Amino acid sequence: MIEFLIGTSLAASAGLNAWMPLFLLGLTDRLLPAVVLPPSWSWLSSDLALWILGALLLLEIVADKIPALDSVNDVIQSILRPASGGIAFGAGSGAQTIAVDDPAAFFTDNAWVPVVVGIAIALIVHVVKATARVAANTVTGGLAAPVLSTAEDGASFMLAATAIVIPIVAALLLVGLVIVAIVGVRRLARARREGRGGPSAGRVRT
Repeated sequence: MIEFLIGTSLAASAGLNAWMPLFLLGLTDRLLPAVVLPPSWSWLSSDLALWILGALLLLEIVADKIPALDSVNDVIQSILRPASGGIAFGAGSGAQTIAVDDPAAFFTDNAWVPVVVGIAIALIVHVVKATARVAANTVTGGLAAPVLSTAEDGASFMLAATAIVIPIVAALLLVGLVIVAIVGVRRLARARREGRGGPSAGRVRT
């Protein structure tokens, strides 16, 4: 169960920012003795991987805050975020972390299963994020992009960091984010409907 919480939180983090959970997994494996990635995913903590992941993380953080460019970035990330989610779920759920004493107990016989689960979770989160971003940009003329992007980066970091260290807290954060996303999407949808109906609402037929 703990392994599933770790994998789910990391995959959801990847749905918000493709490179955040991978970079944090590699960094913690490198720096924290209590975190050990499975041998098949240990390449995440190599010098080359950390430099590449760090550069891609910085690039996505910047690109996602620029109106118009953020929509293009979301299209590109439609492939990258689910792929990252699969890797993050597979690596995180099988890692020996501060909170996991028996990493071999999760999906040991079917190594491909956690990857597929992670892809699905990250894809769902990405679709919700991209849809909400388009709606927010439409309502605010793109002014909301930097604010939303900063909030998404923060949520991605918190999900990934707590998944590695305190999975239960990550699960609570994930539930909270789901509630916030549902409320936010509904409000944006209502604002778009009111925006379309606003000019004609006050028109008097003759």
